[in-house]
Amino acid sequence: MKKTLLTLFAFTAVTLSACKKDHPIITPPTTTYPDMAEAADPAILMTTADGVKAYNGGFGSAVAADPKDPNVFYLLTDRGPNAAGSVTDAIVFGKADFTPEIGKFRLKDGKLVLEQTIELKNTNGVKLTGLPNPAGQGATGEIADDLTGKILSPDPDGIDSEGMVLAADGSFWISDEYGPHIVHFDATGRTIERINPFGTGTGGRKLPLVFAKRKPNRGMEGLAITPDGKTLVGMMQSPMFNPSKSAVSNSVVLRILTFDIASGATKQYAYLMDNVTLTGVSDIVAVNATTFLTVERDGLYGGDATNPATFKKVFKISLDGATDISDPANGANGKLFDGKTVEELNNQAGLQAAGITPVSKTVVLDLLKDLPTVYPHDKAEGLAILPGNILVISNDDDFGILDNGKGGFAAKILPATKSVDHNRLYFKKINL
Repeated sequence: MKKTLLTLFAFTAVTLSACKKDHPIITPPTTTYPDMAEAADPAILMTTADGVKAYNGGFGSAVAADPKDPNVFYLLTDRGPNAAGSVTDAIVFGKADFTPEIGKFRLKDGKLVLEQTIELKNTNGVKLTGLPNPAGQGATGEIADDLTGKILSPDPDGIDSEGMVLAADGSFWISDEYGPHIVHFDATGRTIERINPFGTGTGGRKLPLVFAKRKPNRGMEGLAITPDGKTLVGMMQSPMFNPSKSAVSNSVVLRILTFDIASGATKQYAYLMDNVTLTGVSDIVAVNATTFLTVERDGLYGGDATNPATFKKVFKISLDGATDISDPANGANGKLFDGKTVEELNNQAGLQAAGITPVSKTVVLDLLKDLPTVYPHDKAEGLAILPGNILVISNDDDFGILDNGKGGFAAKILPATKSVDHNRLYFKKINL
């Protein structure tokens, strides 16, 4: 693959001496990034009875760059390999005891080398599962089965991890598609605090009640932290079922939540997804205190000759001038406008009629057109920004498997490459 070399100055200090002309000038060491780096030799996580392999793999739901080492990236798994069951609402968990985890990867010789895994645990140090939550605690309505058909009990600590940020102290904040929950983990993966709309977390703090209306498995897909480390910014993947699924069938209105880490104070803003056919917004990353990047996508594969992807774009958005749509009364449906929820306003015209200004939004990168090679994946799920405005994009490879339509698994083969999908990072310099 032809390389476009992106150079990051890891250190910017140049030592000069006004007194000694022969004092040496220190040349800053540099890191050169390839267009793309793939995870090297992912281990086999499980093999089904009919020989389908699931890989670990699964890293790519989110990516965070290590500010102390330009070659280190932290990538997040979701709840584990799963597929639709043979009955309504059934979900088959291929490895029921899978623990969602963070992988520490090092970029070495153009490959991503897994150096460490950090398993996520509750406050008592017990490993988390990716199993759905009980009713009233973030349930999605799914019935979890294992490969033998045994029904698995819901897990109040279960997490479908999707968004992640690395804090300055080495701890992690992670958001999920269940509750939604926002969970603070220490550097070893142990829960410090769990926050959700239900009051069933730890620490006593809550998210606004309206977020319990999230569409099942379309929860808080993205999470950012402002550069000062004071504010979390959560991005919902799709319009929430607020007040109901049928009421928002034509809506493109998503919510952004800001959460002051010290006080727990929140604000909310409206975001307009490009069109109703999209899977939604997969991540958000901070440029500064009010400017962010998001990625919206369809669910199709780039380079597929039969049914190609048409929409995978990164947008720059700004909260400046946007209307805070928070509900001071913290009602179950949030603040109403002429009796309608924000989601029921549907689009730009509906928001404008209600006096709501959404966040501004402009395209900065089209993954299907602006990369030097084809983007072959269906999913673009993680964003990070490196110094020099180098954007990092991670794909979720779904552990190299997909639903076979029969309550089981098939290999996830990319149409463009004719090979199993694996985790990759793409590097692209952008204009901000």
